[in-house]
Amino acid sequence: MINERIGTIMRQSLLICVMTLISTSCSLSKITSYEIPQIQSLIPEIQIEHFAYSVSYNPETNIPNWVAWRLDKERLIDRESRTNDFYPDPQLGAELAVTSDDYIDCGWDRGHMCPAGDNKWHWKAMMESFYMTNICPQHHNLNRGDWKELEEACRRWAMKEPVYIACGPILYKEPVYGYIGREHKIRIPDAFFKVILTGLETGNPRAIGFIYKNTSGNNKLDSYVNSIDQVERITRLDFFSELPDDIEDRIETDFILLEWFE
Repeated sequence: MINERIGTIMRQSLLICVMTLISTSCSLSKITSYEIPQIQSLIPEIQIEHFAYSVSYNPETNIPNWVAWRLDKERLIDRESRTNDFYPDPQLGAELAVTSDDYIDCGWDRGHMCPAGDNKWHWKAMMESFYMTNICPQHHNLNRGDWKELEEACRRWAMKEPVYIACGPILYKEPVYGYIGREHKIRIPDAFFKVILTGLETGNPRAIGFIYKNTSGNNKLDSYVNSIDQVERITRLDFFSELPDDIEDRIETDFILLEWFE
């Protein structure tokens, strides 16, 4: 009788352990806002939730502090075509809302943060990707070259498993390029960052960061790689803070290139 009770207790304990492991794995795989960064300093912001992405808009620089979104294979459906029609964000008043006219003859591309190529799955997602709160002045060669290659890499990774992405401008204390704009004074970014988190659904969480100077370049993708900790130090943003601390600390400190570039 005693042996039977001990056996029952051991089976119950094992079941509890298994259920705990399953629960932990499932809790990581739930769709939450892992991609949303936290600003660690007094940076002006207006947070806006759009259909397919979130944005922290800076009303002083008239560009986003960050733009964040989740991407998976269900959203990589070519249902809508790119429009190239840029709009002022309707969630901002006319006084704050940058328009496409502010970029006329400025010499810089209207560079997407959340790319149109990630938003072909729905007409509303495509339209909102052309809101000016999702746009930064970007060097033409970077926008059409190395930055585009990173966007395409993110879509390849998202075909395998969901990815959580945040990106935005990097602004030096002393501006390298200055400002553009007819009606609004728009800061030209000195560089850009992008961070990617994946592996939550498969139990192998990992993250990687990238930093690009806002200039011409033709380099391999892995030449722009940085750890998440390095990107955080430069941007003063806290990424993936909703993860358990032990997982966040591990994936932000280091990365394994072979897990990203096969």
